Amino acid sequence: MRAWSVVEPGPVESGSLRPVEKPVPVPGDDELLVRARACGVCRTDLHVAEGDLEVHRPGVTPGHEVVGVVAGFGAAVSGFGIGERVGVAWLRRTDGSCGYCARGAENLCPASAYTGWDADGGYAEYTTVPAAFAYRLPDGLDDVSCAPLLCAGIIGYRALRRAALPPGGRLGLYGFGGSAHLCAQVAMAEGATVHVLTRGAAARQLALDLGAASARDAQEMPPEPLDSAILFAPVGELVPVALRALDRGGTLAVAGIHLSDVPALHYETELFYEKQLRSVTSNTRADGREFLALAAEHSVRATTHTYPLSRADEALRDLKAGRFDGAAVLVNDVS
Repeated sequence: MRAWSVVEPGPVESGSLRPVEKPVPVPGDDELLVRARACGVCRTDLHVAEGDLEVHRPGVTPGHEVVGVVAGFGAAVSGFGIGERVGVAWLRRTDGSCGYCARGAENLCPASAYTGWDADGGYAEYTTVPAAFAYRLPDGLDDVSCAPLLCAGIIGYRALRRAALPPGGRLGLYGFGGSAHLCAQVAMAEGATVHVLTRGAAARQLALDLGAASARDAQEMPPEPLDSAILFAPVGELVPVALRALDRGGTLAVAGIHLSDVPALHYETELFYEKQLRSVTSNTRADGREFLALAAEHSVRATTHTYPLSRADEALRDLKAGRFDGAAVLVNDVS
């Protein structure tokens, strides 16, 4: 099959992601073989390609927002049929037996593995996924619309819950790409007032079009103090900016898997009055199921820009340069 491979991590402009031929993967006993029809382009894919995340699998094929159909399965799989549409997301496997898994925090499992990092993902004609970690997708959403929900949407949802937004609260979103624009829709559907702080003019306009109360540059203060904020941009220097924007008792959740260094914090202006700073680590399958149900209930829709799979490298370069709002989705044009 045709696929993309991170041959040598480095700047995507230098060709770190290259087209290759790989054997069609053979599913394990508990796995599905999935023929990919669409795959979202996530900033984590960029971190893998550029080496911001350490190499877990040399020559890995990125992609963990995969919508496809079951093309085969292992001997131990039941409950799935050939041709059934499924989603493949970031969290690929956990041990299911550690203390974290036992208490419902499988996202913290030390043995967890991830699609497109520990195993080949969806920038290819085929991929595999343990059947227990595949998602059944809501009806009424086409493949392209579904793809960004599988990571950008799920992670945004977990970040929203980690941000401890009170009912009817004031939420600030720093960065407004694939994840934030889905998170905003859920928050507004639940009654929040959303303020967007981001550098891109197109992203600010998208935020206003979706119903945000305001949209300003990331370095500016929102028009009112925030009860909660989520940092989606992987920019550590925005942490103190967002903390200063919080009201007393507010919470800032950092949603990215990678963040540049955070500058020294000034306790009195940025942390005092019981402000909280929290990180977000992956997600649980329960998060995924809850978010997909809410997305269907509230008609959450991704703003998408499609690229053929054969131009995956261009999509990553455009993501890095901020050339599109919303989310990019690769559509399989090689099978």
